[in-house]
Amino acid sequence: MSRIQKERDRLLAATARTVGLTASATALVCLSIPGTLPLPLYLASLVLLACLAYAQFQLAGLARSALWMCVIVVAGTAIILLNLLPMTPLGPSALSAVGVVGAVGIACLSVQSVTSRSGLALLIAAAAVTVAAAVTTLLVTGSRLAEPLLLIGAGWVALTATGVWLSRTVPRTLKRISTMSRAYRVERQASETEARRRQGARLLHDTVLATLTLLAHSGVGVSVAALREQAAEDAALLRQLRLGFTPDPTRSGDYRLKPVEESTLGNTLESVKQRFRRMGLEVNWHGSGQVLLPSDVLDSFLLALGECLENVRRHSGVNEAHVTITDDETTVRAMVTDAGKGFDVATIEEGRLGYTESIVARLRDVGGNARLFSSPGSGTTVVLEVPK
Repeated sequence: MSRIQKERDRLLAATARTVGLTASATALVCLSIPGTLPLPLYLASLVLLACLAYAQFQLAGLARSALWMCVIVVAGTAIILLNLLPMTPLGPSALSAVGVVGAVGIACLSVQSVTSRSGLALLIAAAAVTVAAAVTTLLVTGSRLAEPLLLIGAGWVALTATGVWLSRTVPRTLKRISTMSRAYRVERQASETEARRRQGARLLHDTVLATLTLLAHSGVGVSVAALREQAAEDAALLRQLRLGFTPDPTRSGDYRLKPVEESTLGNTLESVKQRFRRMGLEVNWHGSGQVLLPSDVLDSFLLALGECLENVRRHSGVNEAHVTITDDETTVRAMVTDAGKGFDVATIEEGRLGYTESIVARLRDVGGNARLFSSPGSGTTVVLEVPK
């Protein structure tokens, strides 16, 4: 039996039990109204109702369910015959109790029994017994009790239709849910793969590709010692990647594998300044650097800031940049400014890794943003924002 069929049968059994117990409780309330039945008849009805309710409770267990179905049929039919055949004058409450037991208390079996041949056989047998009890009662009492007996027939029809509807609808619904779950898992895996690909592309762009670019230009403006140190650190990164590690760099050559909860921005700005000074770019800091940031936000902020300074070093035509750090209650901002040759912002290619991925996308991953201002001959300003 498949998982969907098991879930369907469990739902049908639980529905049958709930409907049956509700009917038994309703019948008990009706029969317990003072003056409804003589005491001996009331006590006998209570015993039969207890047997009926216990058997209904066992339906959802699915163990020996055929036995409990038989108990339900026998106990329910006995309640009908016990109250109607003696020709005892019955009030509306007693007639309602009898109708509820026959129409719902016994007919609850139809909800559970429509999914298999053996269940259908038991259902037909139970319906036959109930009809026989109804016909016998009509023959003995006449048509004065026709209304509750018609109610019994209507209840059987309604609950059988409910069982058929549930048995067909539930599997379709579960299959759709299963299909949606599989699609969600596939989409999530694809998203995670794409995120790892983008992270790897940013990492290589900011480290190895930057070093290769320096080598391609013969290391102009960078000391031999600094170039050698950076190349060695990038080689260590490649070895870590080959061994399956996932480094989290704060700058090229600094691959921290154990994050901390919070870090002070001022502790790391000086290292960035020294790094770019060795590469021929003088960085002037303004504002406060004593700002606490979560480690993941700090890493993204510093990597984006480093990429901005790398762009100044490569493309601006000047050897000086200004970085102004400000913060308020919710946000930390860095404004990177140079007086270089500038460019037309509209000419930036959408898929360009340096700005689109290493700066904008990296900050957006931690809830931040980046804005770019530049024009030919007027220098460039980049504003970086991250949440605290």
